[in-house]
Amino acid sequence: MAENNTDGATISMAALEERVCEILVSAGFGAVQAAALARVVAAGERDGCKSHGLYRLDGMLASARAGTVDPHVEPVLLPDDGYAVVRVNAGFGFAPAALELGIPFLAERARSVGIAALVVNDCAHLSALWPEVEMLTERELAAIALCPSYATVAPAGGTMPLLGTNPFAFGWPRPGRDPYVFDFATSAAARGEIELHRRAGEPLPEGWALDSEGRPTTDPERALAGAMLPFGGHKGSAMGTMIELLGAVLIGDLTSRDCLDRIGTTTLAPVHGELLIAFAPEVFVGGRSGDPFARAEILFDAIVGQGARLPSQRRFAARARCQSEGIWLAEAEIAKLDALLAQDAGSSQSPVRDDFSA
Repeated sequence: MAENNTDGATISMAALEERVCEILVSAGFGAVQAAALARVVAAGERDGCKSHGLYRLDGMLASARAGTVDPHVEPVLLPDDGYAVVRVNAGFGFAPAALELGIPFLAERARSVGIAALVVNDCAHLSALWPEVEMLTERELAAIALCPSYATVAPAGGTMPLLGTNPFAFGWPRPGRDPYVFDFATSAAARGEIELHRRAGEPLPEGWALDSEGRPTTDPERALAGAMLPFGGHKGSAMGTMIELLGAVLIGDLTSRDCLDRIGTTTLAPVHGELLIAFAPEVFVGGRSGDPFARAEILFDAIVGQGARLPSQRRFAARARCQSEGIWLAEAEIAKLDALLAQDAGSSQSPVRDDFSA
């Protein structure tokens, strides 16, 4: 690490990946699981997404210790059934390793037939969705990713948790430029954001949550004991329900309610399925006039020309800054990494309180 000031230091992306991987391996994770997780954790820090960076390490370790996730398993690519669906069984391991296995096959299938889907079953997902979406935009494919979570969100007009935070991501490739990517929970905020407010002792914005009696609250503790609200009222509720149907029912995996019933707590990584859909723009355009990539740039230029901001621009700016200057870690974060690395493999340390549903 290079010293930045007395309160922290900078570290390269590669060095942070190596450090996180070392921590996970020392805690008993298999090499495949540890390496894939280290990549998404380091990417979160690189892109300034603190709620999906080092913050997630405690959840990974706690879930492995609790036995709800297998930290040793290697995902399996299932036999081709002749459809435009690629299937990977994660074996109740973490999702990133399964996604890294399946996405190259998904991309190949999408290019050959225009559209293809990747179904990942029995995976623990506690990272953002943009890493897998960007794995497809890098291959000049448009992509959608979605998955359920824990039942922590009340449907519009309801008072009790039923839906998950149910994230949804979309990406459009922009050759030679950062892709157009958005990734958001269909709840008013990601549940991890409520936990961060709780840790900081800060109230929540109005409209984020209900308490256990179904009353609006800005208290993070009461919110975590009650229910979150969907974004946009009935519109977010409908999208959240769509994700339960496509990301669980359609692929034969657990809904958010099923997931909470199975694990019994939101303090460990949720285990369910994930659905990715990839589109090959050149195939879809079908020989009609106009390059789809060039036409998309006209639209993006018109958006920016009105003074609007494309989604993920702050994240990409943070990425560019970190690639040239390194990733800055606070002194407390460095100390936490040192402490985790010093723990003996198979430690019986009790899981810390945390919330890892989206």
